[in-house]
Amino acid sequence: MFTGIVQTQAVVNNILDKGLFRQLELRVGREHLQAVETGASIAVNGCCLTVTGFELEPSAFPHDSLVRFDIIDETLRLTNLGDLQIGDGVNFERSLTLGRELGGHIVSGHIHTTAVLKERIDSPNNCRMYFELAPKWLDYILAKGFIAVDGASLTVGDVTATGFWLHLIPETLAITILGDTQPGQRVNIEADQQTMTIVETVRRVLARQNQ
Repeated sequence: MFTGIVQTQAVVNNILDKGLFRQLELRVGREHLQAVETGASIAVNGCCLTVTGFELEPSAFPHDSLVRFDIIDETLRLTNLGDLQIGDGVNFERSLTLGRELGGHIVSGHIHTTAVLKERIDSPNNCRMYFELAPKWLDYILAKGFIAVDGASLTVGDVTATGFWLHLIPETLAITILGDTQPGQRVNIEADQQTMTIVETVRRVLARQNQ
């Protein structure tokens, strides 16, 4: 489980395609891999991945560490991890530990779908972004509700018939890759699980009443 509070940005150091899956190697500040173990869960652009290997002190990077993941073709197809290229930045969050402050909301790391950034409006202290989303997912997106976008826990602004708006502060733009996201790019979307549960429960109850 995760909080949706992105801890840092990592950089894609290498990509190795191996038939039905891809090995992704990230370079990240050494302080963010303290006590890491093979099998640990890390959210990369909001997608929960399992650590398959790491180098805490690689000779090529005096201040960074390397961490590797294996990604199956289904994940590459359903998320924007399949769009990554060497040198790209990604949002990086270690899994939630007991006793840690929950600053965002509970995020599973299971991506539901992707959305496309259609419009971006920057101003000195604010950034508005409009994302287009497939209609089947809009029932779970509510104004002022939670949503995880590339793993970042955010509050939804307005919701339209085709998508939703986000209002981002400079801190969010600086810490996450959303600061560099431009129209036409895909982002990973995880809807709030509590909202999904309520919507689906109400649907089932109404369906039984109408039988």
